[in-house]
Amino acid sequence: MNAIERYSKHYSTIIRLGTPIVLGQLGNVILGFIDTIMVGQYSGAALSAAGFVNNIFNLGIFAMLGFSYGATPIIGAFYGRKEDDNVGHSFRDSVWANIIFGTIIIMAYSLLYINIGNLNQPEELLPLMRPYFLTLLASLPFVILLNSFKQFTDSVAATKTAMWVIIVGNVTNIVLNYMLIFGTCGFSEMGLTGAGIATMLSRVLMAVLFVLIIAKQRRFSNYKTGFKAHRSKRKDVTKMFKVGTPLAVQMGMETASFSLASLLMGWIGAVELAAFQVMCTTGSLCFLVYYGIAAAACIRISHYRGRGEWEQVKETATASLHIILFVATILSAGIIIFKCQLAAIFTSDTNIQNMFIALLIPMLAYQVSDGIQINYANALRGIAVTKPMSIYAIISYILLALPVSYILGFIFEMGGIGVAYGLPVGLTSAAILYFMRFRKEINHKTK
Repeated sequence: MNAIERYSKHYSTIIRLGTPIVLGQLGNVILGFIDTIMVGQYSGAALSAAGFVNNIFNLGIFAMLGFSYGATPIIGAFYGRKEDDNVGHSFRDSVWANIIFGTIIIMAYSLLYINIGNLNQPEELLPLMRPYFLTLLASLPFVILLNSFKQFTDSVAATKTAMWVIIVGNVTNIVLNYMLIFGTCGFSEMGLTGAGIATMLSRVLMAVLFVLIIAKQRRFSNYKTGFKAHRSKRKDVTKMFKVGTPLAVQMGMETASFSLASLLMGWIGAVELAAFQVMCTTGSLCFLVYYGIAAAACIRISHYRGRGEWEQVKETATASLHIILFVATILSAGIIIFKCQLAAIFTSDTNIQNMFIALLIPMLAYQVSDGIQINYANALRGIAVTKPMSIYAIISYILLALPVSYILGFIFEMGGIGVAYGLPVGLTSAAILYFMRFRKEINHKTK
């Protein structure tokens, strides 16, 4: 009974903070679902091309997102101690750090675009991939700003702000998709390129909305003085890089395991690539719900860390895990029950449907591990222990997951199913390593 009482206060706080994050993330997932459905209904070739390009871009986007996470323990600790000027200072530093890091990512993708024809993808898909790639590339500067603004508002416990911005942006994207992909309301039919333009315009809108809200809402006025008065110094921006870069590597390596699996799927065939895209879209539903819960815990952990309340840090991480495991059970059961309906929603191609259903076995195999690893990754982020995470991510996702995918898919000739089985290997390894490191850090602090 004491344990229930101890954790119940954390359950309610995590749910209160996490619900807007989850709803915002669900908005992204719903957008991914609708994007995939619209593109899939347009043509199977467009679905395959979108699957490859999206998985390639996810690597950079999640690396930028991971880097932006470095602001949470810094801003959150100042917020926990009610140091408003320092919150504003750190927000400004995080914006500059994100711009610098994001520019590097944009340059890398520009080079990748030049060499996209050398990635051994189906030749007939390249004319679809190239214009879609360019539209997503043009939207990355706005992703940089979105990451900066979201981490700031989340760190000061204003999680509803990002939720509403994301919802508005996603509704806009859906409407623009309908008009630009299929050529309705007087617009020309643009297919996959139209989907890319819709994504870019919605990201522009969301960045503008964030600027207006932060500038106008009274709840953020206490931080304006620190933001305006502070001139970012090299050491302050460097601090953001020290915390954020390992998180970028961690998120980048996790995403790389999926992106590289997508590359391997493309080597096998267009059907496997399209089915893998549908699987990733479905799996992202589960992941982003887990992430929303864990991110809420991270915010609370950063506040407790700022006040030196380490026992509360430990309890918050455990309470978050309880919620995630419960949700993982519900979501996995739903996917099993409605697997055929899910397949039919995405595409009418029976070959892609059957391959998608087969890929659900490895996807469901990693749900618990995925929940555990994102929980303790966020817990480590909350206490600003980020450097080891990059090492653990490289071990789990590159040294373990990728070789297993290749060996099972090609050497043992298991095809797409074999490639997908590398993912639960990597996620399980990460879950174990993150948990062990968090326990070590907390045991040291509470002695």
